[in-house]
Amino acid sequence: MFKGRTVALMVVVAMLLSSILTLTLTGQWTFAGSNAVSSGIFADAFGGNKSGIKKIETAMDLVEKNYVEGVDRNKLVDGAIGGMLNALGDPFTSYMAPETAQQFSEQIEGSFTGIGAEVSMEDGKVVVVSPIKGSPAEQAGIKPKDILLSVNGESFEGLGLNEAVAKIRGPKGTKAKVKVKRPGTANELEFSIVRDDIALETVYSSMKQGNIGVIEVTEFSMNTADRFTQELASLEKQGMKALVIDVRNNPGGVLQVVEKMAEQFVPKGKAILQIEDKNKNRRKMNSAQGKSKNYPVIIITNKGSASASEILAGALKESAGAKSLGETTYGKGTVQSSFSKEMGDGSLVKITVAKWLTPNGEWIHKKGIEPDIPVSQPDYFSVAPINKEKTYKFDMLGEDIKSAQTMLSGIGYDPGRKDGYFDKKTEAALEKFQAAKGLKANGVLDAKTAEALESSLIDQIRDPKNDNQMNQAIQEAQKEITSVASNE
Repeated sequence: MFKGRTVALMVVVAMLLSSILTLTLTGQWTFAGSNAVSSGIFADAFGGNKSGIKKIETAMDLVEKNYVEGVDRNKLVDGAIGGMLNALGDPFTSYMAPETAQQFSEQIEGSFTGIGAEVSMEDGKVVVVSPIKGSPAEQAGIKPKDILLSVNGESFEGLGLNEAVAKIRGPKGTKAKVKVKRPGTANELEFSIVRDDIALETVYSSMKQGNIGVIEVTEFSMNTADRFTQELASLEKQGMKALVIDVRNNPGGVLQVVEKMAEQFVPKGKAILQIEDKNKNRRKMNSAQGKSKNYPVIIITNKGSASASEILAGALKESAGAKSLGETTYGKGTVQSSFSKEMGDGSLVKITVAKWLTPNGEWIHKKGIEPDIPVSQPDYFSVAPINKEKTYKFDMLGEDIKSAQTMLSGIGYDPGRKDGYFDKKTEAALEKFQAAKGLKANGVLDAKTAEALESSLIDQIRDPKNDNQMNQAIQEAQKEITSVASNE
């Protein structure tokens, strides 16, 4: 799905995957009727006789002595821990090695030290999605679509995205000499970039026509609540008459942060959510000092709104009288706690420690929260990318042809069908598109044509006029404003 500034089509954004769909507890936490999770959580994991630990040690010894190649014992330990957590069958309980754990912690904190560029892995290459505004990368001249080849002489060839990112990052003040291949240029470019502290912006606001404020929240990092409060206050000073909160494709974040944000709308004493521990003890998390707003509030969600986003949606709907619009949310109703100090080497274990429920006591896990006003985006918003290693022409059939037909239709070149059959009308539509883009107008779907289609589609999706959900939310907000005015 595409959303605001984040373009996720045709690229797999794998950076900091460990944080996806997480709802994290920070600091010490005690549930009503139970004890806090102890620091010795693994001490009795295999029983008092430690026979389980002995079994693992025996298996490791056997591997080290008999495996045909050399063995890194640290990798075996990491694998054993990871396997143990995987055996729980919970995708949100996981083990992170020190490097990944550091990236996870940095994202939760909302900042990191590096050059300041959002990157993705595309066809095995590290590609810049966009430099972060005001970052050293932007100031040095790094551009979207630049292919990063190496840093300080270390090639990215064959590396995973997290491995490449780890090499790009470094201490503040150090230099990163980055080699870049820029599309359309024959020679490689080299940029000398001084690393700096990079703040990850998670809150964006704007005022729409009719004094309708919009706040987009991309995730719930430690600084998100303060930024949200600042932007909300700014909109209110400008005379905002209604508020639209956009949490589409927001994967979650820190529990205490979303509580602080929800408290600004939920009246004092009313529930924001409920927490249920492993012993089925429930505790209501009530608003300590909030009060109702005197303007309508609408929250936009989609299938990528997960965890903390769902908590905010549930709290606003059930305790603050807000309306939700868009699509049913992801459906993640569990809470994780991270344990790093206990591991002792910088690694981290993230464990599901509780369930969370809406203020009315509904557990939305694997169900999601249905919107009050269902609104879908155009089909081309979620179209699959085209395989550029193949060429397609008249009388062929396939999913890539179906994607191309959907793209053509979305950008105004009607192929007459979207079922994947390459007929004469599809060929004619493709020829018109190729001619308009200065390509060879042969009606053949090759790699260059596919790239041009995808680029044109991105421009179409970025155009605010095509965002059905946001446009409908603004219309609904205007109706609410009119309704309030007529009742006064």
